[in-house]
Amino acid sequence: MEHRNAVRAFIGSFTSAGGRGIVTAGVDPATGVLTEVSATDAVTDPSYLAIGTTDGGPVLYAVSETEEGAVAAFDIGGEGPPRLLGAPVPVNGSGPTHLSLAPGLLLTANYGSGSVSSVPVGPGGRPGPVLGVLRHEGRGPHPERQGEPHAHQVLPDPSGRWVLTVDLGTDSVRVCALDPAGGAAPALHSETALAPGTGPRHLAFHPAGEHVYVLGELRPTLTACRWDAGRGVLEPLGEASVLPDGHDLPSFASALAVSRDGRFLWAANRGHDSIAVLRLGAGGEKAEHVTTVPCGGHWPRDLALGPTGTRLYAANERSGDVTWFDIDAVTGVPQRAGSLAVPAATCVVFA
Repeated sequence: MEHRNAVRAFIGSFTSAGGRGIVTAGVDPATGVLTEVSATDAVTDPSYLAIGTTDGGPVLYAVSETEEGAVAAFDIGGEGPPRLLGAPVPVNGSGPTHLSLAPGLLLTANYGSGSVSSVPVGPGGRPGPVLGVLRHEGRGPHPERQGEPHAHQVLPDPSGRWVLTVDLGTDSVRVCALDPAGGAAPALHSETALAPGTGPRHLAFHPAGEHVYVLGELRPTLTACRWDAGRGVLEPLGEASVLPDGHDLPSFASALAVSRDGRFLWAANRGHDSIAVLRLGAGGEKAEHVTTVPCGGHWPRDLALGPTGTRLYAANERSGDVTWFDIDAVTGVPQRAGSLAVPAATCVVFA
């Protein structure tokens, strides 16, 4: 019997590729082992998930990564499968690949339309009609992947004043101001250019909040940046590879996780099918590649730290599994410990 207060993992997947929607799994606190509990296909292609809280308890949010694009909310406060809270809400953008929570808002990064949508969160955590859409502009040098904007991630900064949007198509990260009243899309404040052809996909903050790491999909690099929350300015400092020297396979980096003590960073490589281990310098201003280890499957789309911060979970999309690793506390190197079959797995979150 699943207990209300037990830690659970929620795993998104592509239903269009044989996935079962959102899979719920119990998490063994001692070993990190995942055990499937239920699955729901109430939403098409729930490729990215986020957890929020309301007065009524925790709520699970999911994008529907379709041409039409939508977000949905699920009640996860009970012991049964996630319960859909009303119909999915259109985001007025195509192919949403990421979502995050800001005060009173859901924000989605819409890859297909190169935009960011602002969706209000109403009573009980239900999403309402779109408040506004911020459309990116620009392009990059890659002839097939960068002919137009492709927003891939949207993430509030730790101060709560700003939102950073990562665009693979324009080789840039935009810094946007949040509307204090939550009544509109984020407003563009500044834009930081990265090296041409980088194809930035995701970013993560250092726990101290003063540095940001941006992962390139088209060039397998990690760009360390200084983050000035007072001015809303992102400044690139340097790059580090996320692949070993001499690699000869096409590879597309996908996701990041940063240790809670700020000592290590992990990056997933699709194609090379590995997890890169990078050591972060004192203060977080520099990242150094240490090693890579196999991801335990094929095409790792997402990485997530487990509830204790001592284990790493990889959602391997094409091999259809979530693999977990014990992290060596001294070296930061993940050691494979087990896996759960989840067809077309794309994302892992914990609650």
